[in-house]
Amino acid sequence: MSTKFWIGVASKEHVENGVKLGICQFCHGKIGPAKRLQKGDFVIYYSSKVSMESNELYQKFTAIGEVIDDVPYQVDMGSDFKPYRRNIKYLNACDVDIKPLIPILSFIKNKTSWGYVFRYGFLEIDRESFEIIETRMLGRKPC
Repeated sequence: MSTKFWIGVASKEHVENGVKLGICQFCHGKIGPAKRLQKGDFVIYYSSKVSMESNELYQKFTAIGEVIDDVPYQVDMGSDFKPYRRNIKYLNACDVDIKPLIPILSFIKNKTSWGYVFRYGFLEIDRESFEIIETRMLGRKPC
C-alpha cells in the first residue's frame, strides 16, 4: 500500500489536545475517516478557528504527523460520546497561515471560495500539496 496524505479539520484547541495525547480523530469521532487511514499515512490538521465555541478565526495548519497504529479504536468519554481514534506520532512543527499557500495548493480548486474544500472535516490530498505544507510547517525558521 502506498502512503496517503490527509487533512483533518478541527479547532486549534482540539488539535493541541490531540497532539498532547498522541491521537487523531475526525468529524467528532466518526469511524469512517478513522478507518480510511493506514499505518504510515500522514495527517495535517487545519484549524479555521481557535476554539469550537468561539468565532475567532485562525485559518492555519496546526499539526502534522504520521499514523502509527493499524486500526481505529473507540474511547468512552462519558455522556454517550464514544469517538474513534488513531494513534499518531506528531512532528515538531510551526503553525502556518493558509492564505499565502492557497494559490499553490492543487487540492484547492476554487481559489476564491477556498474554505469550501474543508467543509466535511476530512479529505485526502495529493503528495505535492502535502510537501508544500510540510516544508512550511517543518522549516528551519523559528516558529
